[in-house]
Amino acid sequence: MDENTNVTTEESEAIDKAENMYEEMESVSKAQTESDNQDEAKTDSEEDKDKFDLKKEIISWVAIFVIAIAAAAFLDNFIIINANVPSGSMENTIMTGDRMIGNRLAYIKKGPERGDVVIFKFPDDETENFVKRVIGLPGENVAIRDGHVYIDGNDTPLEEPYLPEEWLNANDGLSFDVPADSYFVMGDNRNISNDARFWKNSYVSRKKIIAKAVVVYWPFKDAGVIDSADYSIDK
Repeated sequence: MDENTNVTTEESEAIDKAENMYEEMESVSKAQTESDNQDEAKTDSEEDKDKFDLKKEIISWVAIFVIAIAAAAFLDNFIIINANVPSGSMENTIMTGDRMIGNRLAYIKKGPERGDVVIFKFPDDETENFVKRVIGLPGENVAIRDGHVYIDGNDTPLEEPYLPEEWLNANDGLSFDVPADSYFVMGDNRNISNDARFWKNSYVSRKKIIAKAVVVYWPFKDAGVIDSADYSIDK
């Protein structure tokens, strides 16, 4: 009887221990499951955040691209003009094939000055843009005699050190009365320049002047500022 009682007690204790171990294992398993679920939830959250950040980054780059295009269009249409010179009419100031930038705002407050290099609508065909130097101002008389330019009957001709060679073509016996609010322009390379001396409409209206040519940027060997000329008669 005592032996049976002892066996029963040991079995009971073993069962209790087994139940406790099972409960502990179940508790540990449950805790691990909860931890795993939390990790999975965290991972999903991080993936969603990464996706959101990538989308945000793409939108940011697209916005920058659109703004850059809009800014370039605004500059090109309202601030500067990017122009190519296809001929040698302005050599050696601007060489054939040079690319340059003009300032559209240069003449907002006042008109061009003598000696400025300007970009304008060609009076005989306004679908074309020309580049020439301003020689005669509104209301002036421009006389060309023996390869020199005289303004309003002045005995002293304009000094023109920018001419690349001796002026021989259409260099004598010409006179032009510049209308109000218009300008008389010629190329620096007078022997080959198609300019006001030969046009049907000899004068450029101020409202047709697009910009002041300010700098050559390409090719690099020609890059530099396009200077206006100074004349003693204007001092």
